[in-house]
Amino acid sequence: MDRNYKQYEEIAEFLKVLAHPVRLCIVSGLLKSGGCNVSHMQECLELPQSTISQHLQKLKSAGIIEGERNGLEIVYSVKDERVKLLVQDLIIKIAKEQ
Repeated sequence: MDRNYKQYEEIAEFLKVLAHPVRLCIVSGLLKSGGCNVSHMQECLELPQSTISQHLQKLKSAGIIEGERNGLEIVYSVKDERVKLLVQDLIIKIAKEQ
């Protein structure tokens, strides 16, 4: 075992951001759709726009997603390749077990 656990702090923080069910659902949905806006997320998740925006801000701050302005709306997508691999792998494994 490595006693220098400090090197894992970045990874732990990254996983903490993903560990919330709503954020995980948002990331999964973005991966499936290729990207969408807050209004679409609000319809799918049936949560207030302010709640979704707070989760999006945490995901953006962690560098997991990015937003691209398209006229009056912002279309969000997953930009971190690690997240793509991690979440897709988890979802596939869970789906196989059910």
